[in-house]
Amino acid sequence: MATPVVTKTAWKLQEIVAHASNVSSLVLGKASGRLLATGGDDCRVNLWSINKPNCIMSLTGHTSPVESVRLNTPEELIVAGSQSGSIRVWDLEAAKILRTLMGHKANICSLDFHPYGEFVASGSQDTNIKLWDIRRKGCVFRYRGHSQAVRCLRFSPDGKWLASAADDHTVKLWDLTAGKMMSEFPGHTGPVNVVEFHPNEYLLASGSSDRTIRFWDLEKFQVVSCIEGEPGPVRSVLFNPDGCCLYSGCQDSLRVYGWEPERCFDVVLVNWGKVADLAICNDQLIGVAFSQSNVSSYVVDLTRVTRTGTVAQDPVQDSQPLAQQSPNPSVPLRRIYERPSTTCSKPQRVKRNSESERRSPSSEDDRDERESRAEIQNAEEYTEIFQPKNSISRTPPRRSEPFPAPPEDDTITAKEAAKPSAAMDVQFPAPNPEALPQPLVTTSTPAPKGDPAIIPATRNEPIGLKASDFLPAVKVPQQAELVDEDAMSQIRKGHDTMCVVLTSRHKNLDTVRAVWTTGDVKTSVDSAVAISDLSVVVDLLNILNQKASLWKLDLCTTVLPQIEKLLQSKYESYVQTGCTSLKLILQRFLPLITDILAAPPSVGVDISREERLHKCRLCYKQLKSISGLVKSKSGLSGRHGSAFRELHLLMASLD
Repeated sequence: MATPVVTKTAWKLQEIVAHASNVSSLVLGKASGRLLATGGDDCRVNLWSINKPNCIMSLTGHTSPVESVRLNTPEELIVAGSQSGSIRVWDLEAAKILRTLMGHKANICSLDFHPYGEFVASGSQDTNIKLWDIRRKGCVFRYRGHSQAVRCLRFSPDGKWLASAADDHTVKLWDLTAGKMMSEFPGHTGPVNVVEFHPNEYLLASGSSDRTIRFWDLEKFQVVSCIEGEPGPVRSVLFNPDGCCLYSGCQDSLRVYGWEPERCFDVVLVNWGKVADLAICNDQLIGVAFSQSNVSSYVVDLTRVTRTGTVAQDPVQDSQPLAQQSPNPSVPLRRIYERPSTTCSKPQRVKRNSESERRSPSSEDDRDERESRAEIQNAEEYTEIFQPKNSISRTPPRRSEPFPAPPEDDTITAKEAAKPSAAMDVQFPAPNPEALPQPLVTTSTPAPKGDPAIIPATRNEPIGLKASDFLPAVKVPQQAELVDEDAMSQIRKGHDTMCVVLTSRHKNLDTVRAVWTTGDVKTSVDSAVAISDLSVVVDLLNILNQKASLWKLDLCTTVLPQIEKLLQSKYESYVQTGCTSLKLILQRFLPLITDILAAPPSVGVDISREERLHKCRLCYKQLKSISGLVKSKSGLSGRHGSAFRELHLLMASLD
């Protein structure tokens, strides 16, 4: 009798090099679960078929990094927003640019297609939300209400509402037919990264950097439940198609939640790092994550995941699970969405973009055609996926075959594990330079030969070190047995120096900690600055950034010169800490500084006011010095560029 093969619940499907430079955004096609679109710092949008190694199509036209992409429900159109604020819509079946939409003043952070009509919603760093009519190529609505960048937009299943999440810790619900905000949902204590509508009920889920997920009743406009204790910031959530549970893509795990009452049904360990998007197809959940220029895809077998019933013990955390409860079938469902049978009518037009209406559509369309191209890299896959074979059905089919699950590791013998399997050969073919798409092998700038200008915070190898530098060259085979001893001798040469550096840093931190215990934050910061070690300043600022109430005006006068140094550092972690501290100072103290400096002089002698005025003048002078640096770095690409552009907008009042 043959032994049954035990397959995995979650596994890595493939890893591809998606762009010639860093990947800045990606999205999965929700209808098929097989189409992947990526946007990169190389200003391109590349399309991929999941589990296929080669790019299907590469879309050009943007002149700045692509920071947001979105596919429509039938996967026939794709919209991409860039760092410059421009939006481009492509027709994938026709392989050409469809529209170019201009109007935002900062980079595009979020996009979404209307489920029935030809409308696109866009959210930007400029805090505005715009609703675009693709057919007329104009802005139908502009929604104002957020005070910081809009990170996520989602249309309701019936197409009548629009939910928005922003860095100002709020979720807002907009009525598209009335053209106004219906409700605001406060409660999160950190930036809200994602929102998702329940597929059937009037229910909304939101995930935040404060490591919580909140469920909102859209009839009573109040919170239903709140799930706390996520292992990291919540970046991706997805309801099961039948609405029985919510999937949360956490750091290296997938969690399955219920909400009335709040409970965790299951936790599946998946080594996907920070997952960026989720989709469901054939009882399999597809998750994608990106790091630098690489994109990895993962599969979770949902037939082996608990989606209802009792709660699950968390294998990651040692905390006790929530009370074991089962859903009550007697609890009535909320109101159900009424989906129209035809395309939706055009929303009420409140404010029209008269300038765009006066433009000549033919001349501008010709210009878009010249500037934008759809380079088909794989004609066979393009024909299979995007070109319908008849007027009724399209490929890929909605009932595509599920991805085969590999066997569990303990069922594979050591001999079998040593050699690659046939399935692995299919998923990871040997790279063929002639078959690779052009965007992946050509770059506008030559590859750097020395150390990078910015040292990333997370990396797999130490910068500037090579293992071969520590190993002596073996000239004859007889000397091979001496390699280990010689290698250890080479390594010990730098050991004493490293110990001195670490001992000195430990001593400096102990000094700052001793001053910190007295309760005087200002004195501890002064002591850290006096040590003249930026690493100690970074460690201290990372603590202060977690509690804004510790910041005072006199503390800003000491910290701002150090922030200017951090922003010019070659270490990514130093730059991130400097940006976070500067953003906190601008949000809390810049209005106070400008108001005090603009106030008329007081009558008489007021020593406290004079001291406060002196501190404000000093902070203003330092901020003006930093503003030039921020402006010069706002043109950078990637995460650093986004942070500097946000700071540049916050510092606009200094001018």
